[in-house]
Amino acid sequence: MSPTFEKYFVPEPSKFPIFGSFALLCIGAGSVMWLNHTGPGPLVFFVGLATLIYMLFGWFGQVIRESESGQYGKNVDASFRWSMGWFIFSEVMFFFAFFGVLFYVRVIAVPSLGSEESVSVLWQGFEAAWPTAGPRAEEAFSPMGAWGIPAINTLILLTSGATLTWAHWGMMKDNRTQLKLGLLLTVLLGALFMGFQIYEYMHAYGEMNLKMTSGIYGSTFYMMTGFHGLHVTIGAIMLLVMLFRVMAGHFTKDNHFAFEAAAWYWHFVDVVWLVLFVVVYWL
Repeated sequence: MSPTFEKYFVPEPSKFPIFGSFALLCIGAGSVMWLNHTGPGPLVFFVGLATLIYMLFGWFGQVIRESESGQYGKNVDASFRWSMGWFIFSEVMFFFAFFGVLFYVRVIAVPSLGSEESVSVLWQGFEAAWPTAGPRAEEAFSPMGAWGIPAINTLILLTSGATLTWAHWGMMKDNRTQLKLGLLLTVLLGALFMGFQIYEYMHAYGEMNLKMTSGIYGSTFYMMTGFHGLHVTIGAIMLLVMLFRVMAGHFTKDNHFAFEAAAWYWHFVDVVWLVLFVVVYWL
């Protein structure tokens, strides 16, 4: 008896990659022109952003239609899982680079500058201790503590991971009410997290004098927490799309990888925040 092989779906040529490339070119060029106050920077940036949104809606919509029409089999599902796994791995490396910078600065660079030879050529008032304000030492700032909004946000993200897992259980039990409610709660918790982070930034700027110019502490703080906030926003949008799809009747307990992919991403965001909370806020 000859083995049977599943037909592998091959999509038709798509116009969307060229739109995505054009969008990224415009966003990058527009940002550079905007920051340097040259040329029609804002116009180019927003043209790129609009093109990117069009590309995302069009391309993902095409993939959704192909999936819902039953064109994807086990082989395509496996390729999707590998792709999402490698994407999350690239995101891990992205944040690993930031954590590496923070480690180098705190453990190696700043202490090494405490020698008499280094202090003699640096700015007046320099202390080889973390956090350092950099050459603008006269602009004193208060470092962000771990207890308060950061701790509340940690609880919020941990709770969101639990509500998302609860939603997944609803998917596996074919309980659509539990699935919808779990997704809705997770999205709302993500929005609450971002609201608290915005308030934290306003408090840091207005009352703690903690700014991007506050030496290496300020730049690493906003770089790491800001990029994480961007990932929370992206993850919440992904889960909101999953909620809309669930409400439209998409997914079954045997065919729901798009939901799983969004859940993987959200749990990754949760884990990154836990590490970030310890090394940026607590230690």
